[in-house]
Amino acid sequence: MELDPADAGALRADLLASGFTASGLRQLWGADADAAVMRGQLLPARMAVARRGTADARSTLARLFVLGDTVPEKVLATAIPQLGVEGAARLGLVEPLTGADQGSLRALVSMKPHTFLDAGGAIDWWIVSDLDEAVTRGPLRPDHVVGVGGASLTLLGLQPTARVSRVLDLGTGCGIQALLARRHADRVVATDISARALQFAQLNAAINGVEGIDFRLGDLFQPVAGERFDRIISNPPFVVTPRSEEVPTMEYRDGGRAGDDLMMDLIAQLRSRLTHGGTAVLLGNWEYHAERDGLERIRLAAGRAGLDAWVIERDILSDSQYSETWIRDGGVLARTDRFDELYRSWLADFAARDVDRIGLGYLILRNPASGTPSLSRFERLHGALGADDTGLAGHLVACIAAHDWQVALTDDELLASRLTVAPDVTEQRHYWPGDEHPAVIDLRQGGGFGRTVEIDTALAGFVGACDGELPVRSISDAVAELLEADPAELRAELLSQIRDLIEIGILLPGTG
Repeated sequence: MELDPADAGALRADLLASGFTASGLRQLWGADADAAVMRGQLLPARMAVARRGTADARSTLARLFVLGDTVPEKVLATAIPQLGVEGAARLGLVEPLTGADQGSLRALVSMKPHTFLDAGGAIDWWIVSDLDEAVTRGPLRPDHVVGVGGASLTLLGLQPTARVSRVLDLGTGCGIQALLARRHADRVVATDISARALQFAQLNAAINGVEGIDFRLGDLFQPVAGERFDRIISNPPFVVTPRSEEVPTMEYRDGGRAGDDLMMDLIAQLRSRLTHGGTAVLLGNWEYHAERDGLERIRLAAGRAGLDAWVIERDILSDSQYSETWIRDGGVLARTDRFDELYRSWLADFAARDVDRIGLGYLILRNPASGTPSLSRFERLHGALGADDTGLAGHLVACIAAHDWQVALTDDELLASRLTVAPDVTEQRHYWPGDEHPAVIDLRQGGGFGRTVEIDTALAGFVGACDGELPVRSISDAVAELLEADPAELRAELLSQIRDLIEIGILLPGTG
């Protein structure tokens, strides 16, 4: 793969001119087929393109780089007039076929258009990666470079967008996280243990016209020894993989360590790589052992590292579910001898180490500006998320800022403050038939994590009066009078609940 900036610029111009964009492909084969492509099912899109019976530039590029079809050399030359077929070959995108298929080309890579949305607005990019198993119909190579999948999209939605000086993308893969980070940072360093991944990442930056990213080869923090960053983002090779000869090392998902040691190593080193107040946003997996809770193990690791921590477990898989997921992810078909061989190795490894489940989730870790950690939140939120097209980043940042605000206040200062209810919060009451008073009162969050918080009558009365007009003390005392309760006792009871509602974004900080 030769990377000539002129070739990358010519390709970008051709892609734009052809309408080879995410919205363009949805128009080409329809929303249903587009969703199927996202699931790795190409047949609906292939049939839709065939029904159209056209060979315009958009169709040609979609057939070649998304569906994995071969196309005549002359047809591709027409589709990319500025780059040309020779330029596409120089970039490592295509190769000619021989024999009976001479005169046609096949794609060496996948190139897919994507539209991403963050607080800075929408952006259209093209991401080049290795062909996946939907096209190759076989196991992936050990140095396979993945494109944009579910994990990538999750981390994109978690990336903070406040402007910072320096960002590290640890384990950049195809480079998509680094591209997004560059929108909100003066400089980005992107590292990976895979030389092939860095080649793809550099190509993607060039095609999309993104400059200011420093690509470096190496394991974990070795390429940035002695440097600190305002923000670290990482979709690391966290997959818990047996260390046996039967199981190949897949660079994109396997950090080469036993169990979840990579996650523990990463957490242990973060504070020395972050500036004071700097934040790391990571995806991760953690093991549950027979007598050791996985989320608790992560909590202890963050505590030992001296980090502020907010960790959200989004799912949990049994040892068999986890094994099946990642064996299939490597392109090995179920109910084959090879699948069974790998399955046996994974289950034997888990059994030998008393691992029965694996947790999957997000980690937001911070080097405390004060030097002393104050944020320690470890949650299992396995349900549906709230609605937010730009992802969770804005909600997480706002909640952490709210935490910092409330934790700095004494109880008397909080009682003097004014609060409002977040605009996405609604209240729901449930009654037994014929009863005058509700049996259950819930606060429901429309955005963020879509939380449902069960509250009692006193807290419901308090929250209902939070419109920014009256201080907390006045509202609490008014509720106490209505309930014929002791004002001081009710204030003491409500304060910890109020602090928690502030921290999860249901009550918004006001001014005292």
